[in-house]
Amino acid sequence: MLPYATAADAEAALGRAMTPAEALWFRYTAGVSDYHLYCCNILFLFVVFTVAPLPVALLELRAPAAVSPYKLQPRVRLSRAEFVRCYKEVLRIFFLVIGPLQLVSYPAVKMVGIHTSLPLPSLGEMAAQLVVYFLVEDYLNYWIHRLLHGEWGYQKIHRVHHEFTAPIGFAAPYAHWAEVLILGIPSFVGPAIAPGHMVTFWLWIILRQVEAIETHSGFDFPFTPTKYIPFYGGAEYHDYHHYVGGQSQSNFASVFTYCDYLYGTDRGYRFHKSYLAKLKDLGQNDGEKGDGSGLSYAKLD
Repeated sequence: MLPYATAADAEAALGRAMTPAEALWFRYTAGVSDYHLYCCNILFLFVVFTVAPLPVALLELRAPAAVSPYKLQPRVRLSRAEFVRCYKEVLRIFFLVIGPLQLVSYPAVKMVGIHTSLPLPSLGEMAAQLVVYFLVEDYLNYWIHRLLHGEWGYQKIHRVHHEFTAPIGFAAPYAHWAEVLILGIPSFVGPAIAPGHMVTFWLWIILRQVEAIETHSGFDFPFTPTKYIPFYGGAEYHDYHHYVGGQSQSNFASVFTYCDYLYGTDRGYRFHKSYLAKLKDLGQNDGEKGDGSGLSYAKLD
């Protein structure tokens, strides 16, 4: 809750007039507790989980021929019932694990210094913090993901996420409840290292989930803006990991590819890409992109 009774008090404390964004923030938060603002994360996550995967899902269900050239595993066709089952399971985990976790984790957020006060951060400050959050989360997630592909971690926990060998956007948060809790840790470490404003934290949560949904979409669209982000993995990169499944010791990265490159866990994927390129050069590739049935990823990993 902001410690100002009026907008004039806020501007006096700032020593200047509020920007339009700050005025809007003041009107929204003046009488609202910080705990209430933090719990808005629950609403944001629910909306993202529901809305972000929907356009591609509808395209796949209603116009499969139109999007088939971009589908990474075009011979895999999930039914509407399978999409609904996936979404229902995600909502179950959301209400039983993610929501309650958000409700009880506010003291940690307050302790590390995430705040709701004025002034609002500049775009440059927010961008710098978001870069830190993505890099920290990506590095920690890489190692946790590798551990989950050990025999015990995979059989007891991670195999649930790999039920979708041809991933869909709704399956991004589809996982064992323990995995949801474990992978929530890397997402919080970045904000703990470089705490910022609650608005930045909101944006981080939203962007991270949208990225995960895009990576699990199962489609490689040529116009995807993320293709211009250096070292970004994307849907094609992660789709390979899902196709190989439990045997996969490749492409553990959650966002960027540098860890896989540095630690040599992208060798199978690079060999696969090189092999496809050679087939294309020889004019023998009859389904280069996404034909999961034409080549055995497991043999190439």
